[in-house]
Amino acid sequence: MAKKAKKINVNFSDSGATNDQLYVIDENNNVISVVNATTNNVVSTIPVGHQPVSLNGNPNNNRIYVTNGGSQTVSVIDGASNTVIAIIPVGIQPAGVGINPYINRIYISNRGSNTVSVIDGLTNTVISTISVETYPTDIDVHPFINRIYVTNEFRNTVSVIDGLTNTVVATVPVTSPMANIDEDLSLE
Repeated sequence: MAKKAKKINVNFSDSGATNDQLYVIDENNNVISVVNATTNNVVSTIPVGHQPVSLNGNPNNNRIYVTNGGSQTVSVIDGASNTVIAIIPVGIQPAGVGINPYINRIYISNRGSNTVSVIDGLTNTVISTISVETYPTDIDVHPFINRIYVTNEFRNTVSVIDGLTNTVVATVPVTSPMANIDEDLSLE
């Protein structure tokens, strides 16, 4: 059975207005398909690393970050040109992508190395590596309080990271294995 398109992300231009592009992972072919949301047509196909897993976009600079689980890298796509502008080495089996657009930091959960890579979005370099518990998978960011939340699938915990110091400030036990974190953190 063929693998299907796995993850969809709506990207926004730096002005905050939609540029009508959807970015869809195609694991079978190691590419990202770009779909025009107005015409519903594929307008571009972007080669990325081996086994793309997840992606997320930064609305402030029109960059899309793709974790490549088999390559141990993150591909950075420029949303204006739909080209890869950087390939960043990270930990083993990168999975989730969290972004704090206000400080231009990207957080990558690395399942195989039990770490989170912190990427500076201006330089596209890893500026910190944070140890967390076993098999960190999903990751989300609360940008207003600069907290990063990481599910540790094999430990049934959530690591809470302070984005200012890049340190784990709490580990929260949960009652069942976490499949993902609600990506819509309530800011009310």
